[in-house]
Amino acid sequence: MVKKRANCTRRRVGAVIVKDFRIIATGYNGTPHGIKNCSEGGCLRCRRRDKGEITSYEYEESCVCIHAEQNAIIQAAYLGTSTKGATLYSTTNPCASCAKMMINAGIIKVICKMDHHDKEGIALLKKAGVKVEIK
Repeated sequence: MVKKRANCTRRRVGAVIVKDFRIIATGYNGTPHGIKNCSEGGCLRCRRRDKGEITSYEYEESCVCIHAEQNAIIQAAYLGTSTKGATLYSTTNPCASCAKMMINAGIIKVICKMDHHDKEGIALLKKAGVKVEIK
């Protein structure tokens, strides 16, 4: 349900962080607060990709969008809720950048589908001792 809020023109991703059997934060991919949504032209990279000017994996670093996992961690921080010892559920496997954030945020378990092209995130999580379940 969370991923339905995403405004990405390419892929919708949702993430939920759970601790002590309670949802403590949710996140979906999209632009930061105050920036026009991708579907409204808020991200130049997404506009260029949608027009066929660049391929899906070009200029990823120039994208202004925030990944669902990152938004969930940010939401928990914004609300003052610790993610230490929590489980993160995601509709796709995390990229390497998201994995690094999860590790440092104290996430101890990740449950996801293998759907993202960046497989390094899974390797990083496992190397850091985070339990990973691929559904």
